[in-house]
Amino acid sequence: MKIYTLDNYTWVTFDEDVVGPWVCERAGGQYQPGRFKAIGRVKDGNLIAGVLYEDTNGVNVFCHIAGEGRWANRHFLWLIFHYPFIQLGLNRITTVIEPQNTISQEFTQRLGFEVEAKLKDSHPAGDLWVLRMFKRDCRWLEKKS
Repeated sequence: MKIYTLDNYTWVTFDEDVVGPWVCERAGGQYQPGRFKAIGRVKDGNLIAGVLYEDTNGVNVFCHIAGEGRWANRHFLWLIFHYPFIQLGLNRITTVIEPQNTISQEFTQRLGFEVEAKLKDSHPAGDLWVLRMFKRDCRWLEKKS
């Protein structure tokens, strides 16, 4: 796994074959090589967070976020929103969360995602939540030292 530094305390990898299975295992999905773009946060040589992006159409991209412990610092959050909004030039990010994953529901809303819909009876455990964030509403794009 090739690791890069954003600053003195934020190390990242873009290795889809490392980040992909890690995120899918925690998010309840199945990893399919070549399907995703990935960003992972590394601490002490171990992955502690990851974001997968898939199915972009030039306006929107779907993302899957997973993390363990205290992984969400401003530098990493800047990176995971800079990629779709600035580098890809997209206007929207969409994520879908399983009904029993209340920690993820609360966390994504604290990041600035808004609930757009609840898909009734679309998951074995109940309704799936569809959340979205528009570029104009993203407070993480201003990089602070």
